[in-house]
Amino acid sequence: MDRRIYLSMSGAKATMQRQDVLAHNLANVSTNGFREELQSFRAVPVRGDGASTRAFALETTTGYNPEPGNVIATGRSLDVAVKGNGWLAVQGLDGTEAYTRAGALDVNAEGTLVTRSGLTVLGGGGPISIPPNAEVSIAGDGTVSARVPGGVPAPVGRLKLVTAEAPLKRGEDGLFRGPAGELDADPAAQVQDSALESSNVSAVSTMVAMIAAARQFEAQMKSMQTAEKDEQQAQQLLSLN
Repeated sequence: MDRRIYLSMSGAKATMQRQDVLAHNLANVSTNGFREELQSFRAVPVRGDGASTRAFALETTTGYNPEPGNVIATGRSLDVAVKGNGWLAVQGLDGTEAYTRAGALDVNAEGTLVTRSGLTVLGGGGPISIPPNAEVSIAGDGTVSARVPGGVPAPVGRLKLVTAEAPLKRGEDGLFRGPAGELDADPAAQVQDSALESSNVSAVSTMVAMIAAARQFEAQMKSMQTAEKDEQQAQQLLSLN
């Protein structure tokens, strides 16, 4: 009897973990450049004395969906959508180089090019500085130009764009990093100016998956309750005998 309860319990726990991943994806359906987190089940044998007769079901993250989201024109000169499998290099809060597809950029009070969330955007030689009161434009190859009032556009830096040959690793801060550290800039990487890439999460399919997971959780809980009742009835029969 304990085998049935154990299997139902481990399945219910894995389904709850799956719901967490789906809820996280759904919460970021409107986040620019967000990559859908993928998940799958795996069986982990319970080790102990004797033969392994129990397997614990776990929900494991298998990575992210690399498919690009829709590109939406914004008309804003500081917005860029990275093309293909390219990524924009930024400086994470921990000081390390990280990568993102969120291309909504701004200029902070110190004149440094940053993301909408305040992360420093990296160029080939480090942060990119913008002259005061300058009008900024970004070319398709990532070249950042600034035009001060009464002047002509002049290059002030170039976005560091990288191409991931292998899947990147998503950190707890939501940024991606190379499996072996920093990636080299890719001169062939391109961006689309005055546009942003939307999230690649499908709200409809994610909602359907959440409903299916909820029903699966209910079935597993019902199985546990049924197993408990069967055990109680078996004990009553034994006591009568």
